[in-house]
Amino acid sequence: MMTSNLQTLPKNVNVIKKELILEVELNGKMKFDYLLNIIYQQMGICYKVLSANVEYMNGSNFGSFQLYINATQEESQQLEFFLNKNKLLNTTVEYTCRKYS
Repeated sequence: MMTSNLQTLPKNVNVIKKELILEVELNGKMKFDYLLNIIYQQMGICYKVLSANVEYMNGSNFGSFQLYINATQEESQQLEFFLNKNKLLNTTVEYTCRKYS
């Protein structure tokens, strides 16, 4: 008879997520919809498009867009590394909202 000594992970693991606003400049090397697909499907980061000013010329995408994301530090670093690797200028700002009582 074989017994397994698997440890179970605690159910109340607090993963700290931050609300961020990400602004990306498209340079014509990557399509807007392809980039959004990678962020959601491959990286697993949910987002909301806050604004987008994208122009399509000869199959290339130019312009900029802003995303609201709620991600862990690890996820945001992975996203930043991906954008830098693909030479997409990006800026991330931590979003803080005042809560009135």
